[in-house]
Amino acid sequence: MNIAIIGYGKMGHAVELCASKRGHSVSLTIDTPSDWDSKSSLLYKCDVAIEFSTPATAVQNILRCLKAGLPVVSGTTGWNDHLEAVKAECNSLGGALFVASNFSIGMNIVFELNRQLARLSKNLPDYSVSIKETHHIHKLDAPSGTAIHLADDIIAEHKASAWHLADPSQTSEPFSIPITAIREGEVAGIHEIRYDSPLDTITLVHEAKSREGLALGATLAAEFLVGKKGFFTMHDLLQTEP
Repeated sequence: MNIAIIGYGKMGHAVELCASKRGHSVSLTIDTPSDWDSKSSLLYKCDVAIEFSTPATAVQNILRCLKAGLPVVSGTTGWNDHLEAVKAECNSLGGALFVASNFSIGMNIVFELNRQLARLSKNLPDYSVSIKETHHIHKLDAPSGTAIHLADDIIAEHKASAWHLADPSQTSEPFSIPITAIREGEVAGIHEIRYDSPLDTITLVHEAKSREGLALGATLAAEFLVGKKGFFTMHDLLQTEP
């Protein structure tokens, strides 16, 4: 495949390395507004775009690629309020879009375990649920898209009805899941789901050791997306895995 990387930061570089190892070529990198001005015509020579930019630029980046007829894999988080509109535009254009809050295969296994744990604990009132996520200091959104994904999946299966960003100075609302967001060092990503009762504690933890796992998942998603139309997630990709 000829890949366009939209957002050429640390994740973009990790994707470039992973894609190269899998026999693909990165034909285009776009990281600034001036890159769009000087390089956008090269989109038509690419097979797929992998987008890891910023919450403020992701929607425009995705739409530019879709309008150029290019399938898009997006790993940027923090723009979920616009997702339905972007999906509608993708369908209107007859395009292909793959979105994930986290491309790690291991994290997606944890998503499934998280849903099962929420179902099992739904009718056990002694357990209170909370989420903690830790990322590097460069991450712009808080809580992380992965933490929100975890919380939304719990809400779908559990008595909890909302989530909120934890604030030690305020009392937590009943039936709302507190999410603690920590930004420190160069942490690739740690997510912990905690069920606490007077008698015991259940924890489910995923720790990314590097960006390599995310880059691999995004590259696999790009391989999956070529030749397809519509909207896809990691669930669709994992369903195709042997």
